[in-house]
Amino acid sequence: MKIQYKNTILVFIIGLILIAFDAQSQRFPKPEFESEYVQAQTQIPIPRVDALEYLDVLVLILALSVITWLILKKRSRIGVFWISIFSIIYFGFYREGCVCSVGSLQNIALALFNPGYKIPLTVLAFFIIPLLFSLFFGRTFCAGVCPLGAIQDIFIWKPMKLSTWIQKLLGLIPFIYLGLAILYAATSTDFIICRYDPFIGFYRINAEFSMYVLGGIFLAISIFIARPYCRFFCPYGVLLNWFSRISKYHMTITPTSCIQCKLCENSCPFGAIDIPDSVKLKETRKDTKKRFITLSIIIPVLILLGTWTGYQFHENLALVNPKVRLAYNIYDQETNPNIITDPQYIEPIEIEAFRSSGQPVTQLYSEANELLNKFKIGGMLLGGFIGLIFGLTLASLSTFRYREDYEPNKGNCLSCARCMDFCPVGDENELLVKDLK
Repeated sequence: MKIQYKNTILVFIIGLILIAFDAQSQRFPKPEFESEYVQAQTQIPIPRVDALEYLDVLVLILALSVITWLILKKRSRIGVFWISIFSIIYFGFYREGCVCSVGSLQNIALALFNPGYKIPLTVLAFFIIPLLFSLFFGRTFCAGVCPLGAIQDIFIWKPMKLSTWIQKLLGLIPFIYLGLAILYAATSTDFIICRYDPFIGFYRINAEFSMYVLGGIFLAISIFIARPYCRFFCPYGVLLNWFSRISKYHMTITPTSCIQCKLCENSCPFGAIDIPDSVKLKETRKDTKKRFITLSIIIPVLILLGTWTGYQFHENLALVNPKVRLAYNIYDQETNPNIITDPQYIEPIEIEAFRSSGQPVTQLYSEANELLNKFKIGGMLLGGFIGLIFGLTLASLSTFRYREDYEPNKGNCLSCARCMDFCPVGDENELLVKDLK
């Protein structure tokens, strides 16, 4: 584990070197002429632009394949660590965090609801490929291929164990974030995942100061609370969680059979190990029936309540859209003329630009009203989805699964392979197994 911390500084040094090297090949803009000369269109496309995009897809597949082999076959934590270093350098600093699988779900949402948007094949590949690997092998993408998770992982030093209820409560945030991201992408409002990505500014060295602060806070928190963004914010992690739950070849803590040595019990910094239940008594049929009836009532009520809440707040959600916000501001001017006559009033640039465009206000109101209708439906769906998630979370807290072995939770396990090093059981060391028994 010491290698992990010693190489933290090395990662950033190498990354800065790559950035400096890339800066030497300056991308000059087209020259601007004061005359009426019009630059001719080039007949040959820029060399290797498309090839580099497909190269990224190939590197993604290779990285996922290698790390999956390291986890499932070699059971090597150190191998996973070095793949993380590679991902930080290549997908992070060199490719500047783009294309990003986490942000690609916004492109998918936009393509589904906007027929005029044609999604690039490489973006589609970055969205689908990690999900396919997660479907068969668990969240190996999270283990060390995702540059957002990898940069947090190398900062883990003294992780704290969070109680179950806190993890469940914070675990609701990614679902809300996912719903909002889809809503704003589907309405062509904004790509909020990319806008508020806490690490993309580090990789591109061009973020606003506030985003540097946000990223620094996440990395500082990572020292004591392992991967806070991955566990409690990442919307793409929700999809990976769902797919991983049915994976057939998910990593295991022990290569053979659990011997109940308890050495791995506190080995996972993410709290993703399911501990055997000490209580062997099964739930009575009467209690099972009572719990089922209770949940059958609570979950639909939460869905209806969420739907109603989403409807009530759809205008607030819509105000994030620039066109809707502009329409509201102009409407305020027309209905409150005293605002304009105020000596301290300064007309927003957006309104000034709109008036200079010559577009009729009625057309703006019509387009804004159409967007409001979309947000009305989207807000209701978002609220109902959040209500459903709340209900299912309550159901998971009241459902008990009796198990005898220490097992990784397939949904929450990030396949980092840390727990494997704590297991004394080995394929070639059967004598040690017998001694421990």
